[in-house]
Amino acid sequence: MAVRDAASPLLLGLLCLLHTWGARAAVEVNMEDKVEVLLGDPAQITCMFKSDDFGGSGGMTIEWHYVKSSKDSQRIYSQDSLQSTVEKNTPYSDRITVNTTAGEVVLTIRDVQLKDDEVAFNCFVKIIGEGSGEGGTKLKVFKTPEDPTIQGVEQGISVSDEVTKIASCEVKNGHPKPKITWYRDKMPLHNIPDVVKLDHSVTTQSSGLYSVNSDLNMKVEKKDKDAVFYCEVTFLVPGAEKMLETKSINITVFYPPTTVNLWVESPKGKIKEGDTVEFLCASDGNSESQFFIIENNEGPSLKMENVTRENSGVFHCTVEDYENYVRLSTNTTVLVNYLDEVVIKPTGSVSVDWKKEFSATCNALSSLSTTTTWFKNGKEVEKGHHLNLKAVTYDTAGTYVCVVTVPEIQAMQANASLQLTVQGPPEMIEKQLNEKETNERELELTCHVRSYPTPNIIWGTTNGKIISSSNHMTGVGAKSVAKVQVNITSNTTVFCNASNEFGKDSVTYVIRFTKHTTTPATTTTTISPTTITAANTTNNTSTSTNAAKTKSTGSYGVVIAVIIICILLLAILGSVLYFLYKKGKICNRSGKKDFTKEKSSKDKIVVEMKSDNTEEAILLGVNGEKQLPNDQ
Repeated sequence: MAVRDAASPLLLGLLCLLHTWGARAAVEVNMEDKVEVLLGDPAQITCMFKSDDFGGSGGMTIEWHYVKSSKDSQRIYSQDSLQSTVEKNTPYSDRITVNTTAGEVVLTIRDVQLKDDEVAFNCFVKIIGEGSGEGGTKLKVFKTPEDPTIQGVEQGISVSDEVTKIASCEVKNGHPKPKITWYRDKMPLHNIPDVVKLDHSVTTQSSGLYSVNSDLNMKVEKKDKDAVFYCEVTFLVPGAEKMLETKSINITVFYPPTTVNLWVESPKGKIKEGDTVEFLCASDGNSESQFFIIENNEGPSLKMENVTRENSGVFHCTVEDYENYVRLSTNTTVLVNYLDEVVIKPTGSVSVDWKKEFSATCNALSSLSTTTTWFKNGKEVEKGHHLNLKAVTYDTAGTYVCVVTVPEIQAMQANASLQLTVQGPPEMIEKQLNEKETNERELELTCHVRSYPTPNIIWGTTNGKIISSSNHMTGVGAKSVAKVQVNITSNTTVFCNASNEFGKDSVTYVIRFTKHTTTPATTTTTISPTTITAANTTNNTSTSTNAAKTKSTGSYGVVIAVIIICILLLAILGSVLYFLYKKGKICNRSGKKDFTKEKSSKDKIVVEMKSDNTEEAILLGVNGEKQLPNDQ
C-alpha cells in the first residue's frame, strides 16, 4: 500500500508534464468575427496562425470551408506541401483565390453575392507533429437601397373622419432590411391608439434584397392643413449607418368654418359712380359642403358694373356647411361717391359790353370735398367758384372752362364751359409800319378788325372812290383784303373804315411811289425807295397804322430822252449868247458895261456831256465863252 500510494503522485506529475508539452505544440488560429462588404465588391477573409515549434521536420495542411448551418459545411479549397486545389462544383469554384504567407492565409472572393456568400467561412490549419487549429469568419453583404418615395392621398380628409390613411412611403432593394420612420413638421410619429397608426410591410425579392412599404394613418385636425409630412429611411453599409429622406408633402384637410368675411376686392380705395365693383366672401373653413350667398347670388364673388349712388348700402354674405351643420353671416357697407354735373351761372353764351365788368359762378354737388378751377385756352385763369373779369376787352373774349375735381379720387372730375363774347366798337389789330421796295403797279392791302357785332368794312380813297374788297370772318372779328392801283406820279391815300352800332375805327394808308433809275455811263440819278406810310384816324380810343407794300415801275427810256434834250437846249443857248457878245449886241467890248460877275459856286452850273462818237467835252459858262478843259 505504501508503494502504491507513492507511485500515484509520480504518475500524476508525469501526465501533467505530457499535457503541457501537448498544449505548447498545438496550432493557434486567429480570424475576425465578421467581414462586411457591398454587394458585387470583392471580399478578403484573413486566417492568421502560429505554432511554437512550426518550422521543424513536419509538413502543413490548409483547408477552407463554407458553412450554411451547423450541419452543412463544404470544403472549397485545400493545400499541402505538394499542391493546392480549388474544389469543383461549388459556388466558389471560379470566384476564389488563396494567398499563403508565413503565418497568414488570405481567401479572396470576387463579385460577392447575397444568395451564396452571406455565410461563415472556416479556416483549418494542421501541422504534422504539432497539431491543428480552426477559426471562422461571418461574411456580411450590404446593398444600398434605392431612393425612397412618398405619395399622399389625392382626396381631402375631413376632421370628422376616423383614423384614415393620408400617405404611403416605400423603399426598394436594400440589404439588410431598411427602416422607415415618419415625420410631421420634423417630429417623428409613433403609434398612438385612435390617433396615429403606422403599417409596415416587407417584401423579400428573389435576389435576397428587401423592399419596405409603410402607410401613415391619422385622425387629422385643422392644424394639419399646414403640416409638412415626410419619411426617413435608415440603412446599414459596411462600418456605418446612413439615412435618406423623401420630399415633403402637404395634405388637404376639410374642416368647418368658424368665421366669414366680406370685402370689396376692386376697386381699391374709394368707389365712384361708373366703377365696376367686385365683392369677395370667404371663410376660415375648408369644406366641400360649404357654399356662399352674396345678396341672393350664389357663389363667393359678386360683380356689379357701372354702379351709381343708389347702389350704396349694406351688403350681406352667408356661408353654410350642411355636413357640419354650420351657418355664418357677415356684412359690409359700401358708399358710392358721386359728382354731379357742373352748373355755371350765367349759362351758355354771354355778351358783355367792352370795358365793363363780368362775373360768373361755378359749382357741382359731390359726396366729397371738391376744388374748382377756371381755364381759358388750356391755361389756368382763376381758382375757386367765382370768375371775376374787370374792364373786359376783345382779348378777354373766348371760352372759359370750369373744372370741378375730387382730390380724394383720381380722375374724378366734371366740367362745363361758358362762351364769353365782348361787344364793342371796331378795333384795328395791326398797327406797325413797314417799308419795302416794289416795281409793281398793284398793291394788296389787308385790314384786320376786332369787333362784335361784325363790323361793316369799306375801302376808299381821298377822291371818294370806293375800292372793292373781300371780307372774311375770324375768331376775333374780321379780315378784309383790297387790291389798290398805285399812282406813280403822286401819293396814293387809301382808307380802311370799319363800323358797327358801337362806333367805328379806321386806318389810312399813304403810298409813296418813287423810281430807281440809272443813266448810261457816268450820269446817275439816285431816288429813295418806295415808302408806304399808314396814318390812323378814329373817333374812339383805338388808333392804328398799317404797312402798305409797294413796288415801283418806271420808263427809264423816257427819262433819259428828256435829260438829253435839256442838255442840247443849254448848248444852243450858250452858242447864241456867245455870238451876240462877239457882235457887241449885248455889251460894249471896250468895257463900258461889264456883265462879268464874280464867279461863285452858286452861279456856275456845269453840265458834262459825252457822246458815243467822241471823247471831246465842251464846257460852257454863263457868259457864253468857250472854255477848254484845262481852264477849269
